[in-house]
Amino acid sequence: MNLIKNSLAFIGALLLIAILWAAYMLEPAYHRFSTFDEKAYDTYKTLATKILETGNAAEATVWKMKVKEGLSTKDVDETLKFAANDNNIKNVGELPLSKQVEAMSDKPFRFMKIYMFCDALTASRMVDYSDSFSAYLPCRVSLLEDKKGQLWLYSLNMDLMIHGGTPLPPELKKEALNVKRIILDIMTRGATGDF
Repeated sequence: MNLIKNSLAFIGALLLIAILWAAYMLEPAYHRFSTFDEKAYDTYKTLATKILETGNAAEATVWKMKVKEGLSTKDVDETLKFAANDNNIKNVGELPLSKQVEAMSDKPFRFMKIYMFCDALTASRMVDYSDSFSAYLPCRVSLLEDKKGQLWLYSLNMDLMIHGGTPLPPELKKEALNVKRIILDIMTRGATGDF
């Protein structure tokens, strides 16, 4: 009986030491995380949940919208451009990747085109805040035909950029949230054909 008591006491002491060590090691990370944006926890929780669900980090970091049945690539193309113009954001470039793939491979390829949208003044302020934000510019929306022929719109989920670290300065955060609203509006209208 003493052997069992002593063994349990020893295991309990080891467990207590392990808990104290873990708390000591994690405290700096916890303290740093407590300085992050108020939506950081939810942003990382959503990201982790999607990674665990899909096993795909890229899938977890994008917004994805199914295009309404019956809309052609031309319909979506026109709607995306109209919605961008309506939101006063510039279409600064387009990459017709499926055409490039076909030209290089001499084989047909499913539709894939990337649109690049940018508010240059907001972009400049984001880069003034952190040079790393330049990698997120311009905002891209991809129109892609999946392997079954269904059209989809994709864009980078901006929540990690906006909420994933220490809070952006209030005016910059307001601008970033507005760009997020615009990109989601462009995608929603493109997916539904709503001019």
